[in-house]
Amino acid sequence: MAEKLAPEKRHSFMHNGQKVFEWDQTLEEVNMYITLPPNVPKKLFCCKIDSKHVEVGIKGNPPYLNHDLMHPVKTDSSFWTLEDDIMHITLQKRDKGQTWSSPIMGQGQLDPYTTDLEQKRLMLQRFQEENPGFDFSQAQFSGSCPDPRTFMGGIRSS
Repeated sequence: MAEKLAPEKRHSFMHNGQKVFEWDQTLEEVNMYITLPPNVPKKLFCCKIDSKHVEVGIKGNPPYLNHDLMHPVKTDSSFWTLEDDIMHITLQKRDKGQTWSSPIMGQGQLDPYTTDLEQKRLMLQRFQEENPGFDFSQAQFSGSCPDPRTFMGGIRSS
């Protein structure tokens, strides 16, 4: 049932008409997807994840991305992989349930309506996680949605 509440589509961050990366989020993670340029050996790609910063590039060149993150991440459980022609960066949220309006500070923020939809989806994911015997995939909120991190005493730790 939890897969029914997974992100339906990725958000795109565009700059000057070019897609820089796509991203989505769950209660615990923010995932970034960067299409790799062709004809560059995979071993030349690099990614550095700090608690409040991410840097992506090709060794020996200026970074493709060099930005502060929207919110802090857990560096010990954040990582990156190369999958076919995509660099997949998994950022483990320091504050589980926090709704991110963008992975990077000051760039490509979601509009307020889309941010609200993300917050509602994350709240339903939280309900599903805390009540595995129920199906929340068709549930809806009327009006504004509470913050998944703090609603009814906050997220319970496992």
